[in-house]
Amino acid sequence: MITVRQAAAKDVGAIRDVFLACYGTDYSPRVYDENQLTRLVYSDDSLLLVAEDTESGEIVGTASVDLEMGARSDLVAEFGRLAVHPSFRHRGVANLLMSERLLRVQDRIQVGFVETRMTHPYAMQVAELHGFALIGFLPSRWRLKERENLVLLARHFGNAQQLRKNHPRVIPEIYPLAHLALENCFIPPDVIVDEDAPAYPAGRTFEEQDLTTEGYATLLRIERGRVRHREIFGPMRLHYGVFKLQARRSSYLIAREDGRIAGAVGFTVDPRDKAVRIFELISLHDEVIRFLLTNIERVWTEKLGGPAELVEIDVSAYAPGMQRTLLELGFLPVAYIPAFAFDEVERLDVVKMFRLPAPPEVNMEALPPRYRTLADIVLRRFRTRGVLPLVAAAVHRLPFFAGLISEQVTRLAGVCGTASFEPGETIFREGQTDHCLHVVVQGEVEIRVARASTSVGAVRDGECLGEMSLLSGAPHSVTATARTHVETAVLDHTDLVELIRLRPDIGLHIYRTLALGAGEKLKRMDVSLASDHGPRMLRQRGRGFVTTGWNHPRRRGDAARFATRSGGAAAEQTEAADRVTAERTRGASEAHVSGVCQNAAAKNDLRCEREISKTSNEATRLYLPAVDQLCRHLAEDSER
Repeated sequence: MITVRQAAAKDVGAIRDVFLACYGTDYSPRVYDENQLTRLVYSDDSLLLVAEDTESGEIVGTASVDLEMGARSDLVAEFGRLAVHPSFRHRGVANLLMSERLLRVQDRIQVGFVETRMTHPYAMQVAELHGFALIGFLPSRWRLKERENLVLLARHFGNAQQLRKNHPRVIPEIYPLAHLALENCFIPPDVIVDEDAPAYPAGRTFEEQDLTTEGYATLLRIERGRVRHREIFGPMRLHYGVFKLQARRSSYLIAREDGRIAGAVGFTVDPRDKAVRIFELISLHDEVIRFLLTNIERVWTEKLGGPAELVEIDVSAYAPGMQRTLLELGFLPVAYIPAFAFDEVERLDVVKMFRLPAPPEVNMEALPPRYRTLADIVLRRFRTRGVLPLVAAAVHRLPFFAGLISEQVTRLAGVCGTASFEPGETIFREGQTDHCLHVVVQGEVEIRVARASTSVGAVRDGECLGEMSLLSGAPHSVTATARTHVETAVLDHTDLVELIRLRPDIGLHIYRTLALGAGEKLKRMDVSLASDHGPRMLRQRGRGFVTTGWNHPRRRGDAARFATRSGGAAAEQTEAADRVTAERTRGASEAHVSGVCQNAAAKNDLRCEREISKTSNEATRLYLPAVDQLCRHLAEDSER
């Protein structure tokens, strides 16, 4: 029979042996140090349990609860250090340990969380069975032999959810994670997306110094960020005292302005894990905030003797300006914890953000299917983080981003991924369906169709590939192959739909750019076909477009219905498409045809700008029929 009891000093050696049997010597050094384990046994801030086989008296499992994972008033605990001897696995020992931990601490805490390794799916099942919900995915969170990815689950106790502050305000990059985490915790998603919150300003410089007892009292007198308007949360606070701060390897970087203290940022360094945690930011005004968050990197690099492998920060879900600032400094959201921190009279949601030196490597197949959606939301941000520098370096020669202000470029680039291809490598094949658009940032791409013996065209810097697949989900009508080294920004259909829902102004730009780009491709392709087959081919193609274009009765019915829905702007667009068809039928010069396309787009753009104030989403869709029609013409050209 297995029983669970609180650990005693006599059990320390047996606990150590359980960890050795489970993990070898690869686990945290604390569990192999008998002095550290003895402190855990007697500490008021932790609970250490053991599972004992009553017949043999053998310790077969152990688990703990750390009761000071947040600040003192947060009442947050971590359920960790679960280990079951391999000889006793699959006998319910882990469930017994979890049940006993919950029974002993549920009246002492309001939030509990579990960090489980991806390689231990059974630990995830145990946590879920006892009411813990998935709220985050922590890439490269923990160093054993190498950095490992963890899954974060949480459970609320007592009146934690009743004390939760409603309607957090988050930036769009955090919203999908927040929505899913709240749903998993059975909390109605009430998140407000704040698109306009600016980041804290940059540019000011201040004098720097480390915290000393001389500056401690002065810093305590600053309320902002310490007792009021807190935006950063963590397990330590300035008022805990210098001695405790030093005992926890915590430091503060102070910024001085004209000799006076203007603010400070608190952080903890873990030399073994090469990790940093920022836990408090105190400031007199906005200008010092970004300075502190930027210059703190120099300090922790000196303490670690090199760059950090992980920087962690918990930011208020009600502070979109701080969220935006951290995002610009390279931090990305990895978890959303409802009702995590207690502030004044209510509990606040918190966003956990990581900064990593490189995108993490994750085997998604190792995760249970129900966890993959959240993990993909988190990892997508790390995969797309490299797009902005790539776009920023080439934005002056990328028509796809031309005309956007800096904030719009950042927003659009933030939902794109990156891809690179060597000469001769296939980007996509004819008939393949991937619902993606490629914006060629660098290089040249050759376009071929199966029935043609030679190339039918080329796509160069700043142009797009895969418009039809992105907009309609149709299979690619051509094969695209890299002629040179090619770098592309990749926009997925799902991300496009979500972006347009939140930012119709950017959606309008995308459709306008695709329409103009498709017109340019038609121009080049027709010139190429004319040189190969002569005017007769163009006249044949012109007659073909009479039956396949807007003049077809079915297409005219579609155009009429669209005009009814969208008003004069769509009617103008239908007329513009008819003019393009007529020009092509008469075999007019391709330069003139391209001019008609661009003039129609420009005219429609003015209409869209007038309409967007009344109904942005409808205005965004005004270009869609024209883009779709141009893409179809391109497909027919490719087949010819």
